[in-house]
Amino acid sequence: MSTCATLSRELSEPLAATAATASTWLLVEQNGPWGAKALGESHLDPAVGRALDAAAAGTGVRVALIRRPGRHADCLPTPRHEVIVAHTVPAPGRGWVRRHEVADPAELLALDFTALGGGDHGGLGAPHVGGPIALVCTNGRRDRCCALLGRPLAADLVAAGHSEVWEVTHLGGHRFSPTMLVLPYGYAYGRLTAETAKEVLAATASGHMVPEWSRGCSGWDRPGQAADQAVRLAGGGTRADALTVDSRPDGAGRWRVEVRHEDGRAWEVEVAEGISEPARPESCGKAAATPSRMEVTALREL
Repeated sequence: MSTCATLSRELSEPLAATAATASTWLLVEQNGPWGAKALGESHLDPAVGRALDAAAAGTGVRVALIRRPGRHADCLPTPRHEVIVAHTVPAPGRGWVRRHEVADPAELLALDFTALGGGDHGGLGAPHVGGPIALVCTNGRRDRCCALLGRPLAADLVAAGHSEVWEVTHLGGHRFSPTMLVLPYGYAYGRLTAETAKEVLAATASGHMVPEWSRGCSGWDRPGQAADQAVRLAGGGTRADALTVDSRPDGAGRWRVEVRHEDGRAWEVEVAEGISEPARPESCGKAAATPSRMEVTALREL
């Protein structure tokens, strides 16, 4: 447990620009245990899991499994599977969350994944009605910190009754456990406590994000995540869907990102890919490494 605590709370590495990137999340309910590669290592038919993963490749859609917090006995069936589909580009008017249900996840292979990744849900299911949806990473087979720190967090949030809470397979950034992705806006957060997670959910319910714990919005690419965070901290505000981000390559490992606020303000942000130093474990049980990170080298208001 001390290793997990060190990874999540003692490292000074910035949280920004480390979230998984996906314009659209396809979240499929699957009870029972999950293996390290959950789509092929769970009670979900492995062939269906592999086919969903292949169908999503290159489309901007990311497929993940979800389950309700609690005990996950090997014998629990999933007679019907709830499906949550979320387009997490948080620019004004572009994001959405839809709810659906299937008897067999193989039915999802009929979806147009390219359209979903581009923000077209094609009338799938029904709009989500209600407050924020908290997705807490708890896949201990992928990384034990996600289970040791994530599962208690999910349980605390359920007990508090603030939001709809699910456990999710893999969000990336294990070294920032416990991690949480929050819909509808798609901002990912790390190094959370029960108190800070509740703060994030309350802010989301009022249409805001919380820069202090943010690891970036999954709807932007990694340079865009870094630029978004830099603008937020430079006075761009916390309204979750107020910014539009446009990243352009500017040489090897460098980008120029234009960030526009719905109130008319705009910024140009220069971002470069670097490495995190000193070396640190990327997750529990792994050797020290120097993972890639996005660094803001300049920010100008236009």
